[in-house]
Amino acid sequence: MAQLYFRYSTMNAGKSIELIKVAYNYDERGKNVMTLVPSVDDRYGQGVITSRIGVQREATIVNDDTNILELFISENEKHKIDCVLIDECQFLKKHHVLELVEIVDSFDVPVLAYGLKNDFRNEMFEGSYYLLIYADKIEEIKTICWCGRKATMVARVVDGKIVKHGRQVMVGGNEMYVSLCRKHYNDGRLNDKN
Repeated sequence: MAQLYFRYSTMNAGKSIELIKVAYNYDERGKNVMTLVPSVDDRYGQGVITSRIGVQREATIVNDDTNILELFISENEKHKIDCVLIDECQFLKKHHVLELVEIVDSFDVPVLAYGLKNDFRNEMFEGSYYLLIYADKIEEIKTICWCGRKATMVARVVDGKIVKHGRQVMVGGNEMYVSLCRKHYNDGRLNDKN
């Protein structure tokens, strides 16, 4: 029986490479995978999932008004879809998550969604919030803070300082975000020198 998976972590934990690896495993076995990425994530171009180590995979772009269920049905009629994979799922809207639930429940197709749980202000993203409610399995992909503890927070860094106010969505990479343990997120330490 298919399930909806929410695999979350902080930045730099390997979510995208994990997604690409899962897609490769399906491809290698002759299975069809639908890969999706929200349009807001354009760091490496539109319609591409890119890991920080440089491995890429093409993906269908999801906009705020995209109906993922209709997209799935259309593709599934052309060739059977065996799995749906979504990168940066924190940027999904509630209706997207409900459409993913329908794919799992009505078509018995597994859906694996990868993304952040909380933002730099330590608040939930809409997509993550609804995935925590509706997912059958919730799995943490772990990474570490500079101190060696488990990183659970994403800090936005501007001019070498942690900021905790501002727009929720500002797409960026290592130049703008760093994963920290709760202690160093709260005390504002980005390394052992400050």
